Amino acid sequence: MAITTTELEAPDMAARAAAAGEAYQARTEDVIGEKMVLNIGPSHPATHGVLRLIVELDGEIITKAEPDVGFLHRGDEKIAETMHYNQFVPYTDRLDYLAPLANNVAYACAVEKLMGWELPPRGQAIRVLCCELARISAHLLGVGVYAMDVGAMTAFLYTFNEREKIYNLCEQLTGARFTTSYTRIGGMTRDLPPGFTDGVKKFLQEIGPVIDEMDALLAKNKIFLDRTVDVGVITKDQAIAFGFSGPNLRASGVAHDLRKARPYLGYENYEFDIPMAEEGDCYSRYQVRMEELRQSVRLLWQVLDKLPTGPICVQDAKNILPPKNKVALSMEELIHHFIIATQGINAPTGEVYFGAENPKGELGFFIHSKGGGVPHRLKIRSPSFCNLSILSQLLPGHMMSDVPAILGSLDFVMGECDR
Repeated sequence: MAITTTELEAPDMAARAAAAGEAYQARTEDVIGEKMVLNIGPSHPATHGVLRLIVELDGEIITKAEPDVGFLHRGDEKIAETMHYNQFVPYTDRLDYLAPLANNVAYACAVEKLMGWELPPRGQAIRVLCCELARISAHLLGVGVYAMDVGAMTAFLYTFNEREKIYNLCEQLTGARFTTSYTRIGGMTRDLPPGFTDGVKKFLQEIGPVIDEMDALLAKNKIFLDRTVDVGVITKDQAIAFGFSGPNLRASGVAHDLRKARPYLGYENYEFDIPMAEEGDCYSRYQVRMEELRQSVRLLWQVLDKLPTGPICVQDAKNILPPKNKVALSMEELIHHFIIATQGINAPTGEVYFGAENPKGELGFFIHSKGGGVPHRLKIRSPSFCNLSILSQLLPGHMMSDVPAILGSLDFVMGECDR
């Protein structure tokens, strides 16, 4: 019987296959125990912005993690040194762009501290109203996206529906939905429009049951609990050491809230509790934010009940823009308007720092003035930057699947992290 070519080649093919298998086995044994470096971001749904995480993995376990920030850096602090105090207000909208009204207020309060001004009672109440609406809006998005990160889509839809109502109120108040630029140094651009308080009351009546229903969807959901309980634990000492503030600090057992510790805008006249937890895990950070939503609703009801009448701006004729109706009729008022608009307010020399309790934590502004209408130096203390600094210590030891849960629980915004 004739021997075919296939039969002649078969032994050689088998030998080569065996040799290749042995070589592969040897290479595999050589790399056992080696780690893999993986980039998460800067463009990734779980990073909530342009955050890059450089993680070293041993299988699915993170052994090393380094956050890499700065992809969104715009030089806000340097820009502030080239423009008048009021001209910088729109830039504060772009810090934590989920709470622009609160950013406006924090910056204006810092400059007013430099000027030695105190707003009249109605102006303070309107600012508290703005800050607490901003807190509700930011926490709704934070909780909704956090839930979606760990697989709960329904809660996200609840939160966006309620935030749309807040945006409608922002548009009615400021003329804009997202970048509001409502606050001015020494007051606000305008008083509350007709019917605005009725709209806020209607919103507060509707959001209470929604918060409870949303909490019921998540608080006893087994998947949500498995992804968050005892995950990303931050101790009290760690939270203090890394400069945590806001809900992330209070979830680790530190009862610190600037609205209580250093009251501003008349917060001492309102009754509210400081939500706190002791465990310091992802679930605790969720619980604190849910309770803060309820406390903000409670605060807003008090603001509406106590809303005083009177002026909304500081009564300083030399440094405050005159009313528009007077500018159109009087040459003196027109000249005064021109001087303030072109030269800015006449600030004294000195250094001040003001920190406000924003949704993400303490948003602070340090101003060094050499006089005149432009700051010599301005420094922004952004809570998201401080909160992200713990990732290199927090992530190692966790699974890769824990990263979205931990990032979502920290609730950061890269707009204020990079500034």
